[in-house]
Amino acid sequence: MWRNWTSGSNSNASDGALTSILFVCTGNICRSPLAEGIMREKLEQSGIHAVVDSCGFESFHAGDAPDPRAQTVARKHGIDISGHRARLFRVSDFDNFEQICVMDASHYQKVMRHARSEHDRARVDYTLNALHPGRNEEVMDPWYHDMKAFEEVFALLDKACEAMVSRLFRNHSRP
Repeated sequence: MWRNWTSGSNSNASDGALTSILFVCTGNICRSPLAEGIMREKLEQSGIHAVVDSCGFESFHAGDAPDPRAQTVARKHGIDISGHRARLFRVSDFDNFEQICVMDASHYQKVMRHARSEHDRARVDYTLNALHPGRNEEVMDPWYHDMKAFEEVFALLDKACEAMVSRLFRNHSRP
C-alpha cells in the first residue's frame, strides 16, 4: 500500500530533506528519469525539500543520458532531464531512500530479491499505487513505442507524482 510519509520518518534523508524517493525502471533512461524529473519539479513548486533519484537494472545503459524521446517530452513540459545519467540499483539504496517506487512487476521482483529485511521490503511499492492503492498497476515501457507512448507515460507519471506530493504536503502540514 502507498505510504503516507511524515516528517522525520526517514533518518537517511540528508540536508533536512522531508523524505527521499527512488524511482526504478529497466535501463534508467525512460520511465524512471521522467518520474525523477517530474517529482523534482513538483516538489520544488510545492516548496518541499526531498531527495529524489532514479536507477535501473540493465548495465548496458549505465552512464547513458535519458532516451532522446524522454528528454523531448520532459522539455515540452518544462522539465530538463538531460543531465541525468543512468545508474544501477544498489542494495545501499535501501539505506538511502525511504520510498522505492517501481514501474512494473519485474522491477518489483528484482528490488525485492535485493531486500535484506522486512524493513527494506516495506519501502518498495509500485509508482501507480499512489493513484490506485493496492492495484499494482504497471507503467508501460515506452522505449518500444513512439512519441505518443512517451506522452502517455509522462501523463501517468505526472498524476502519480502529483498524488505523492499532495499526500506528502498534507502530512507535512499537519500540526
